[in-house]
Amino acid sequence: MAELDIDIQSFDIPRLVTVYPDRAGVRWWTKAWFNNREEGETSVEIEREQAIRFMQDNIEKDAWLEEFFPRQMEVYHNAIEQTKEQLLKQINNSNQQLNCCDL
Repeated sequence: MAELDIDIQSFDIPRLVTVYPDRAGVRWWTKAWFNNREEGETSVEIEREQAIRFMQDNIEKDAWLEEFFPRQMEVYHNAIEQTKEQLLKQINNSNQQLNCCDL
């Protein structure tokens, strides 16, 4: 059964997010990259105070992504759920095969 130990973290989808100002430091944006895509999502303009909160770690990365990139996070959650379901099916099938052979 030890061979069925699965590190669910290894199935997580990488998410990277950053905040940045314009050259004058007046306007701020946030940008995100999902699943190591090179181009990333379209930047979203944010308030300076929001950028500061994020840079000071006063808001969790996934909460930030949920707020500013909700469609992408919905896709992320669906993909994680599908992966979890597939893993559970594989585990159940493996358990059934093991039980069959124990007879």
